Amino acid sequence: MNQQLTTEKIHDATIQLLDYCKKNNWAGFDPYDALNSRVFRAMPFLNNKLCRLVLTQGMKRSPVNFRPLFLVPKEQNPKALGLFISALIRLQGTNFSDVTPDITALIKKIIALRSPNQHHYCWGYHFDWQGRQSLTPKFSPNIICTTFAANAFLDAYEAYSKAEYLDIAVSASQFLLSGLNISREENGLCFSYTPLDQGKVHNANLLGAALLARLYKATGEQKFLDFASRAVSYSASRQNSDGSWFYGEHDTQQWIDNFHTGYNLVALDIFCRYTGSKEYRKNIERGYAFFRDNFFTPESIPKYFHNRIYPIDIHAVAQSVITLTALKDIDKDAMQLTESMLQWAFNNMRSTEGYFYYQQGRFLKNRISYMRWSQAWMLYALACLQKTISEEKISNDE
Repeated sequence: MNQQLTTEKIHDATIQLLDYCKKNNWAGFDPYDALNSRVFRAMPFLNNKLCRLVLTQGMKRSPVNFRPLFLVPKEQNPKALGLFISALIRLQGTNFSDVTPDITALIKKIIALRSPNQHHYCWGYHFDWQGRQSLTPKFSPNIICTTFAANAFLDAYEAYSKAEYLDIAVSASQFLLSGLNISREENGLCFSYTPLDQGKVHNANLLGAALLARLYKATGEQKFLDFASRAVSYSASRQNSDGSWFYGEHDTQQWIDNFHTGYNLVALDIFCRYTGSKEYRKNIERGYAFFRDNFFTPESIPKYFHNRIYPIDIHAVAQSVITLTALKDIDKDAMQLTESMLQWAFNNMRSTEGYFYYQQGRFLKNRISYMRWSQAWMLYALACLQKTISEEKISNDE
């Protein structure tokens, strides 16, 4: 990597994005927040599933941001706050000013946004979400929000050694073990996405396993290792022969995309590192080879799906950075690809205000700023890269 030029550009972009997020109080719009509209909520057709689905998808796909017109408020999202906390902790120790006050404030915010009326710590999205099958009310807990929030508390525990942070992460793990529906088979288990479904989604399952592996390392409790090992066994056994994974097991979930593949690979790597297991290294290597060979154009542009380019999504950019930096030890060209991809993203998907655009279509660019989907992920990705660059510099100096 061209350290002098690239490091400076990455540093400046990180500062600008961090300033943008702070100025907006870490709050913003979300691709799926249409049902938070005060106008829509006053209308009786929100009682109809089809209407809710059309409104959600219509707002999500529109390149014009109608949210101010329909009185959708900018709000803080628990998953985004978890990503922000993890990002800021990674920026500590690099050439950034002290971010400890911001971390402390964000921790208070995310605690305040825990799902109500739940015995254990857990989190959900800040909007009603209408899926194909059912409506999930706002703040209903799910495994994705909960794992990202819990990982943020584990990051804080590792950084500050405060027992209360570990206690919150352990409580969140109890939500996984007792609050979700768990499908058990001879070769493993799969956590459901929410307490309301029986779905089998691999990135959710592996993210849960990775969290439990970290908790096993922190606490030494065998049950965390047992559940994590069985969850990894389940999803690893569903890896396709070419190294890919379908998003989930249902007939309607048979697609292969960039960032969920990245989630799987990074989660497997975390499991191996925190448990000392070498059993799944081949799964990681095969999955990474598929990832490298199928999710980037010759110009280093990250593709959304393995078999088509558009829409080019900023979430795919962010997760590609995270995946490539996490697995750089198995790919000598990973950092070069990261540099080329980020250069393209800076040139094509970054505002002069420092935030990142949502998507680039074949003909249109969606410039809407989404705090969770775009800014939180990009800040976390840039923080992971900053930490990697800093560690490499220290290693080279030695």
